[in-house]
Amino acid sequence: MHILAKRQDRQSAASPLRLINVSRRGFMKGTAGLALGLYVAPLLGRGGQALAADANGEFAPNAFLRVTPDGEVVVIAKHLEMGQGTYTGLATLVAEELDADWQSVRVEGAPADTQRYQNLAFGIQGTGGSTSIANSFEQMRRAGATARAMLVAAAAERLEVSPDDLSVREGKVIHPASGRELGFGELAEAAAGQPVPEQVALKSPDRFTLIGKPRLRRRDSHDKTDGSARFTQDVQLDGMLIAAPAHPPRFGSRLASVDDTEALKVPGVVASVRFASPTRDGDLVAVLASNTWAAIRGRDALTLEWDDAQAFTVGSDEIEAAYRERAGTPGDSVTRRGDAAAALDAAAQVIEADYVVPYLAHAAMEPLNCVVDLQDDRCTIHNGEQWQTMDQQQVAQLLGLSPEQVTIHQLYAGGSFGRRANPISDYVLEAAAIAQAARAQGQVAPIKMVWTREDDTRGGHYRPFNLHRARLGLDADGKLTAWHQRLVGQSIMMGTPMEAMMVEGGIDPTSVEGAADLPYAVPALNVELHTPRDIGVPVQWWRSVGHTHTAFSTESLIDEAAVAAGQDPYRYRRELLAEHPRWRGVLDLAAEKAGWSSPLEAGAEGVRRGRGIAVHESFSSYVAQVAEVSVDGDGQLKVDRVVCAVDCGVAVNPDMIRAQMEGGIGFALAAVLHSELTLDGGRVQQDNFDGFQVLRLNEMPEIEVHIVPSAEAPTGVGEPGVPPLAPAVTNAIHAAVGKRIRRLPLGDQLKA
Repeated sequence: MHILAKRQDRQSAASPLRLINVSRRGFMKGTAGLALGLYVAPLLGRGGQALAADANGEFAPNAFLRVTPDGEVVVIAKHLEMGQGTYTGLATLVAEELDADWQSVRVEGAPADTQRYQNLAFGIQGTGGSTSIANSFEQMRRAGATARAMLVAAAAERLEVSPDDLSVREGKVIHPASGRELGFGELAEAAAGQPVPEQVALKSPDRFTLIGKPRLRRRDSHDKTDGSARFTQDVQLDGMLIAAPAHPPRFGSRLASVDDTEALKVPGVVASVRFASPTRDGDLVAVLASNTWAAIRGRDALTLEWDDAQAFTVGSDEIEAAYRERAGTPGDSVTRRGDAAAALDAAAQVIEADYVVPYLAHAAMEPLNCVVDLQDDRCTIHNGEQWQTMDQQQVAQLLGLSPEQVTIHQLYAGGSFGRRANPISDYVLEAAAIAQAARAQGQVAPIKMVWTREDDTRGGHYRPFNLHRARLGLDADGKLTAWHQRLVGQSIMMGTPMEAMMVEGGIDPTSVEGAADLPYAVPALNVELHTPRDIGVPVQWWRSVGHTHTAFSTESLIDEAAVAAGQDPYRYRRELLAEHPRWRGVLDLAAEKAGWSSPLEAGAEGVRRGRGIAVHESFSSYVAQVAEVSVDGDGQLKVDRVVCAVDCGVAVNPDMIRAQMEGGIGFALAAVLHSELTLDGGRVQQDNFDGFQVLRLNEMPEIEVHIVPSAEAPTGVGEPGVPPLAPAVTNAIHAAVGKRIRRLPLGDQLKA
């Protein structure tokens, strides 16, 4: 077994603790101590006791929690840590009910094991949809509470007192009457022999000491600061070769011929390998080398001929023209509340508008990569793994193995924004296919497949290009009477293993979420969808999925209606949300904290300023944002300030919630200002950050995040900060200069 990180000696309470990403074998081996979780049945011996493994006191660890003899509390995280704070959040839930010492808590990434680690929202093991804390809230707390009960029972036997006479605090079981206390480590082995309680009581919120408390040190921050964190790129296996694949210049192009003469002359290059692509058309080729630089140089030295007979050769302008033509015809009905056409005929005012958003890459800090160690009867994968069940099953099918023969080690990921949860497991399957072909060619070695930034940017699986055509009707008093919206955009789900589960009646719900369920009290709401099936650009969910484009259109349109009605955009929204108190709650909080009722401070000479507002629900969380912008005489935009209010139920980790809102705002602002992917003759025109520009440090606004106190179950925070930002900013632009922005990114539209 490859050791990814050496386990650190137990550190002092003041020292930051380390996260260790372990393999399944290492996880199952464990150490002596207490292990339990929600799925306890497979680990129970006769009489409902935890099952000891051997005479040395070791026992089979359970799904979510392990207590070692030295008192360390090891939380097993079933969800990927890719920067969003999942490891800290899951550990908080366990440690709260366990009454553990936070400084003694360590987190390990769970192995691929769908039975134990499935996402309760999906039914498969994976991370996404801002569900990690939401679906684990009670599950992880019960794991901690069960462990606490068993530790208390063991202490009661040793101290010969009633369990009711004991208390637990910061990793110790205490007998207040005598002052005697026992650490978790001292009790671990004895606790393993205790019956597992069928029912445990969870704390009431007034007893929380960790949940909802600020300034909890993140469990991953130290390792990521000092460089000891292990990502896929850090994995080194004996004899490992680096693979750099060559991808076609157009989607659908086929490799016609390869000449590797010059590639094999590059120092460090070992071989070129032709392999059948599992997710692209025909064969591809990869160069194998002893190091990454040699592999990339060798790949670039290949002489390749591509057959474009079946390639997608359409450009962005042509796609948009086709979409506009479709938008002029009826689509599939998604929402039909009242008769919008009749209401529009009777309206005193009609607003007509098209909103357009481009293809977007995920552009995570870590480009795609994957390590595959293929043996005769098994395959071991090291990966920043977000999609365990699907990747495990599809790799097994490709290699002719059973899923149990495919082991996946979950490492850290340097971001994802959805890309590593690919519906067809594209990059993981590519790595496995290269390893299989290399082995058949005599290169029997672990393979680390590496994509460059250019590969990552041009590799497809983008946020879809979308066009929204809308007509809104207002009566003589400015009240909304009709809303007709027609969306045109590719489906994320169709053509993937998710289609049968998600698509019904030809409607992909992720294409219309946020528009189909519009909360505003409009008597006539009709939403239609066109789903083109002749666009050969692979698409995929992008941070906030369909909400990323529907919120831009709906929250801009409601602003257009408010302006047309001569009413305040905040109060106009508020009146239409009378039946939605949580929407109203964040709207009111954002407006209050932004000083909406007070005049906006004037800018310098020649600078016009504006304030805009937007509110949206996604992933069961409610977010409102107020943006303040300045536009100078040359049309240069500066987003000065964003005030954000979020209602995500119980705030498990307030610092993380604020960080996710801040990150979502910065991520979304890049798409407002700069980011887009365009095609010319089917070729993607951008390939690195010079073309696909992300947000620069000097463009980041001042951000305030306000969390609504709530006793509701926790909901998502990784994605909901993204959708309201674009309309809040573009609505602010309109308030500043009177120009309505209906196309992203902004580019030079203010200079026209």
